[in-house]
Amino acid sequence: MTLENSLLIVGGTGKLTVPLPTFLIEHERGLVLFDTGLVPEAVDDPHAVYGELVEEAGIEMTSEQRVDSQLAAIGFQPEDVTHVILSHTHVDHTGGLSLFPHAKFFIQRGELGYGYWPYPAAAAFFRPADFDPIRKIGWNEVDGDFDLFGDGSIQMLACPGHTPGNASLFVQLAEQSFILTGDTAHSIAAIENDLPASPDANTEKAVWSIRKLKQLAAARQSTIWVGHDPDQWPTFKHAPEYYV
Repeated sequence: MTLENSLLIVGGTGKLTVPLPTFLIEHERGLVLFDTGLVPEAVDDPHAVYGELVEEAGIEMTSEQRVDSQLAAIGFQPEDVTHVILSHTHVDHTGGLSLFPHAKFFIQRGELGYGYWPYPAAAAFFRPADFDPIRKIGWNEVDGDFDLFGDGSIQMLACPGHTPGNASLFVQLAEQSFILTGDTAHSIAAIENDLPASPDANTEKAVWSIRKLKQLAAARQSTIWVGHDPDQWPTFKHAPEYYV
C-alpha cells in the first residue's frame, strides 16, 4: 500500500509505500499462518474488491504475491495450513482467510465486533466480507496473551489500541526469537519513540502496547519485526529463505 505517512505514525509526513506481509511458522504440531494479506482475486480486479480504497490506499499486488502463490513457491498448499492467527481485522490482514476453511482460527476477544462495526473514521479499512466465511466455521477468541501450543514457542500477545483486539506474535525458534508486531507499530521509529498511528481506536492503549513489546523484546532478547516498515524489510530473510 502507498499511504499518507501521517496515517501510519503521528507526525508523519509525505507518502510511504509499505509491505503487507504474512508469516508462516512450522511447528511439530502444525503449520501456522500469521495474517493472510489481501484478497487473492484483487490481482485481477482490485476495484471490484476494494472500490475507492484502491486509489486512496495505493493498493498494488501481483499474482506472485497472492498468499496462495507465496505458499506454493515454498512447497505448500493452503490446505497444509492448520492454524491461522489474525492480528486484527484491517483489509490488508484478512484478505486470504477464505482459503483456509479447514484451519483453526484465532483472534483476540473484542476484535470481531469492531471489525463488523468499526468507528466511522476507520470504516474504510475494514471488509467484513473477508471474515464472513469464518463465521460458519467458528473463531477461537482468546482473552489476553495466549500460548498456542503450550510450549512457549508461539504466543499471541494482546496489544490493544490500534484496534480493540489487536495482537502481535512472539515466535521462539531454535536459534533466535522474534516479535512480529502486526500493526501494534508501523515503523521502528514508532517503536523507539512510542508513537501510535493516527487512526488508532485508543491512543493510550496503543502507546502501552508499544511499550509492552519493547519490554518483552528486552526481556527475551527478541528481534522486533515491524511488518509494515519498508526500511527494515530488506534487512530480513524472505521466502524462499527462512529462519531456524
